[in-house]
Amino acid sequence: MNPRPNIIFFFTDQQRWDSMGLHGCPLDITPNLDRMARQGTFLKNMFTCQPVCGPARSCLQSGMFATRTGCFRNNIPLPRSDSNLGELFSRNGYDTGYIGKWHLADTSKTTTTGPVVPEDRGGYQYWLASDTLEHTSDAYHTRLWDKNSQPVDLPGYRVDAMTDAAIRWINEPREKPFFLFLSYIEPHHQNHLDDFPPPLGYRERYTGRWSPPDLTALVGSAPRHLAGYWGMIKRLDEAYGRLVDSLHSTGELENTIIVFTSDHGCHFKTRNGEYKRSCHDSSIRVPGVITGPGFQRGGEVQELVSLIDLPPTLLEAAGIPVPDCYDGHPVGPLVRRETDEWPDSVFVQISESQTGRAVRTHRWKYSVTAEVGDRPWAESFREDFLYDLECDPYELTNLIQSGAHAAVVDRMRKLLLDHMERAGEKAPTIVPAERKKGGQRTVSAEDLNS
Repeated sequence: MNPRPNIIFFFTDQQRWDSMGLHGCPLDITPNLDRMARQGTFLKNMFTCQPVCGPARSCLQSGMFATRTGCFRNNIPLPRSDSNLGELFSRNGYDTGYIGKWHLADTSKTTTTGPVVPEDRGGYQYWLASDTLEHTSDAYHTRLWDKNSQPVDLPGYRVDAMTDAAIRWINEPREKPFFLFLSYIEPHHQNHLDDFPPPLGYRERYTGRWSPPDLTALVGSAPRHLAGYWGMIKRLDEAYGRLVDSLHSTGELENTIIVFTSDHGCHFKTRNGEYKRSCHDSSIRVPGVITGPGFQRGGEVQELVSLIDLPPTLLEAAGIPVPDCYDGHPVGPLVRRETDEWPDSVFVQISESQTGRAVRTHRWKYSVTAEVGDRPWAESFREDFLYDLECDPYELTNLIQSGAHAAVVDRMRKLLLDHMERAGEKAPTIVPAERKKGGQRTVSAEDLNS
């Protein structure tokens, strides 16, 4: 067995955090993920740093915030760099592979329905992918392109087709450890249908079943879409279980790190006219599980972890030096109880459809929005919302105009500006929301430190 760990990044698209049983979902749609989380490390408070497909992926592949790389919206190519994840693993003795959705190609060189040119593939050696899988495939028609830019049609439901391809690749004879980035489109909606197509028979299992409290209160498109969405997640969990089984059967499971997370969540048109691009937890909070060497019996990590922390986490686990340009922090020292120093907040950028920023602590969520959208940065933002997550975990009561919470707003504004500057942004002007006097008690200094 190779002493260096294999690594699989099991990446879903648009999966809510509360789809997991460990987060309280009563539908038993993630039994495999829940079981592995109990055996490994459960990142209980996991967040995206960009609730949009392409920008979130750029953060994972580059280790940097999207405004640093220029990938602040979809359809902007990932800059070629020696510090990209695929390049680093390839140069440091790993067989690297990418299967599935990429969404970081230069669309001036190709089209959404064609192959990604080799120089835009992030340094991965094996390639079986599509830039925007939602445009080149359907639930039962999966078309990807190989390293020679030739189309490959895979049979079966799309999740199964990609999982089969992944199992074939990881079981190829090799002398090196492998790093596989397996990027599914599920449970993202199928764009041309505006629907969430599960495998045959799975929608019926969940029709009329449980709905998260925010969707029960705000409705959106959930009554039409939620059953299919749950069915897609159930099949993803089954695929995850199959992948684990295949590693167990070949004796590689104990030497393989598996990361499970998603690029962003899904609010089902309750916060704007589509499914993400919002700083609410339904859009930014995602599942987070890591298993394998260094992460077994890691327990439940309570700290706030961002997608931006995963690239340095994987490099550290593989013994590869983390580039100085990376913005995140490796999670390994937390899991090994080697440190109790960790940021007490996460930072979120949105630069597509709206230009917004947010900061979240365990207790508070504060967000600002610019008057202009589709830009990487703005000179001026206005305060958008403040939520007390301890009292209002599903963010149904906006406190941004509450005079009783003015001290909290001041603290969170300063925290947000600090994050923006650390991410390389110029400090903007933030226009305060109009405060309303009310009967609420003034928030105490103890509350401010929550």
